[in-house]
Amino acid sequence: MIRFLQPEWLWLLALLPVVMLFRGRRGPVAAVEFSDVGLARVVARSSRARVGRWLWLLPLLAGALMIVGLARPQRAHSRTEVTANGIDIVLGLDVSGSMQALDFLVDNRRVNRIEVVKTVVSRFIEERPNDRIGLIAFAAAPYLVSPLTLDHDWLQQNLERVSTALAGEDGTAIGSAIAASVNRLRTTNAKSKVVILLTDGMNNTGKISPLAAAEAAKAMGVKVYTIGVGVRGMAPIPMHDQAGNTRIMMDKVDVDEKTLQAVAAQTGGKFYRATDTDSLQNIYEQINRLETTAQTVQKFEHVEELYSWALLPSAAILGFGLLLQHTRFRRLP
Repeated sequence: MIRFLQPEWLWLLALLPVVMLFRGRRGPVAAVEFSDVGLARVVARSSRARVGRWLWLLPLLAGALMIVGLARPQRAHSRTEVTANGIDIVLGLDVSGSMQALDFLVDNRRVNRIEVVKTVVSRFIEERPNDRIGLIAFAAAPYLVSPLTLDHDWLQQNLERVSTALAGEDGTAIGSAIAASVNRLRTTNAKSKVVILLTDGMNNTGKISPLAAAEAAKAMGVKVYTIGVGVRGMAPIPMHDQAGNTRIMMDKVDVDEKTLQAVAAQTGGKFYRATDTDSLQNIYEQINRLETTAQTVQKFEHVEELYSWALLPSAAILGFGLLLQHTRFRRLP
């Protein structure tokens, strides 16, 4: 990148056209006077005389280059190194049957919980480019969707295939999901380890209780954020009858807020409640702001002075012009 350290000198370039205009209107000073212009016309036809008429432009060109040199042109070579001390994050997503409930709205259109959650989580992943993120889905048991990775494109592809159809046996094993997430973070060297667990139900299966899993998370320095998603009370859920037809039935849904609050408090995290699309989006934005990634920025810059590239040619042109004026194009007194 070329820059000028003292660019105010460049304003002097605006005076050069004025000098040229003044010189053109005044005309050159006569060196020899003739009584008859016929002889002068013959002399003017020679190539040597025609070239000599433009000799006065050399000092102007030299002056322009001198002005550019005084403006101190520089070439800057800069390099910036960003060292990111990323956070290891495991996202736990509930994919039990109740996540098909149609109690979320997108553009005034009813959408099931799992699709809205996937959209919001995808945006969260996009905003954490420096963090290793893993993904665990759970219903009656947890299963690994993606290990911790910085390849977020691959992570997004795996997120896209998450659905309630992959859940297998229905149920909500919150404790097992927390334990599986913590186990993924157990051997990492990250200074900050976080689990963000989202569920719309109550722990009703699994081999470990949520509070016991939270205790293990605390011992390993893992912070757990818990999110309870869905409306309170009755929610419209698609049901399939024996004939394979789908019907929308109102069914009671409930989130074990007390247990989720206890898990978050025990590990130093926070509990959030999302009852619509906007509140769910805001929750992930809040977590995004709370768990900031530390970055160290180092900037290296090497500056190369270029004024000699203008001043040396300026001196050479000026000297060459003076040489011509006193030799080949010397004017008679």
